[in-house]
Amino acid sequence: MDKIIIEGGNTLKGKVKLSGAKNAALPVLSACILAGGHHRIQRVPALRDIRTIREIMSGMGVIFQDDNGTLLVNSEGICEKEASYDLVKTMRASILLLGPLLARLGKARISLPGGCAIGARPVNLHLKALAAMGVDMFLDHGYINASVDNLKGADIFFDIPTVTGTENIMMAAVRAKGKTILKNAAKEPEIINLADMLRGMGASIEGDGTDTIVINGVSELGTVEHTIIPDRIEAGTFMMAATMNRGEIEIEGCQPDHLTAVIKKLQSVGAKIEATSMGVLVKGPDIIKSVDIKTMPFPGFPTDLQAQFMAMMCIADGSSVIKEAVFENRFIHVNELQRMGADIVVDGDKAIVRGKRNLQAAQVMATDLRASASLILAGLVAGDGRTEVSRIYHLDRGYEAFEDKFRALGANMWREKA
Repeated sequence: MDKIIIEGGNTLKGKVKLSGAKNAALPVLSACILAGGHHRIQRVPALRDIRTIREIMSGMGVIFQDDNGTLLVNSEGICEKEASYDLVKTMRASILLLGPLLARLGKARISLPGGCAIGARPVNLHLKALAAMGVDMFLDHGYINASVDNLKGADIFFDIPTVTGTENIMMAAVRAKGKTILKNAAKEPEIINLADMLRGMGASIEGDGTDTIVINGVSELGTVEHTIIPDRIEAGTFMMAATMNRGEIEIEGCQPDHLTAVIKKLQSVGAKIEATSMGVLVKGPDIIKSVDIKTMPFPGFPTDLQAQFMAMMCIADGSSVIKEAVFENRFIHVNELQRMGADIVVDGDKAIVRGKRNLQAAQVMATDLRASASLILAGLVAGDGRTEVSRIYHLDRGYEAFEDKFRALGANMWREKA
């Protein structure tokens, strides 16, 4: 098992190029099931979660070929309809295969998903919506068994906005008979990226990026060439690294409209952020001001950047309140930050952070994907020794070449076998 070693204190400066977004690539690859043939997907990141979805789909008969960052996907010969627990347990997003399998084959057997231990992310919203579209389902020894003779359009209201739920039902609805209206739908950029791909395949979709999406089903879809959007969470992570480190980083490929809430908060803490021809330039302040945040669905402050923001508030001037309103168990990184000297008190869904001048190097353990990044950011500003971050397999699920990119910016960081 790998760990990352950091000797903090170096100033970060230079350019970093964003990878494709994991959270956009997973539904896009799943959607290739919808139409047999050869699809061409560009800017697919080399990540553990991508390898997992490829392995699951390969077991179903999908053939993948790598071509210098572009993935060629041949879904012509898909035959297997099951996603087994051995693979699904490592990644919750594998539930995204349910919608396209039902649309293409009319049957699916998907293990209930696993993934990061950051709280309940129930699939009941997916299943309730599919039932309204005529799908018969039952649970058998941890597997969702689903079948349908003819998918039909339906009016669907999500009790809470769900990104994977919206994506799953979009993929089912594009080949359903009639109109599907998704209300209280998620509005994330990854939803728009998937809708763009589906339109490229011949789907009829309107309203993506709003809370009401209208889909008119079509009988056939075709192959597509599609590009994954840059990873906004990776962009936000590098923005916070520059801010914490008093550094200067140009983030190539960053789309500011994907990070409006984050940029406003970083400007409030004192960071200078300006658009460039390649993306955005972030300059950290001499003194970081304490600022409160509350995580919310897009366009609010993303829960996937809460841990990184907390690490930044640990060295801010003053106290801040961080409210986690998306996942109820997403403060499990607090204990590890406390090992580095952070002053944090958790009260239900709130964390009160009292900023200190310095954090201490320590041995810490990653508890989930984004917590991994927060501990590395903390280690970069702990200048009194070596920080060791173990269980780094979490990091590899969502960040491509993370330590390589930081080393190119001047960080003293490397990977070792634990």
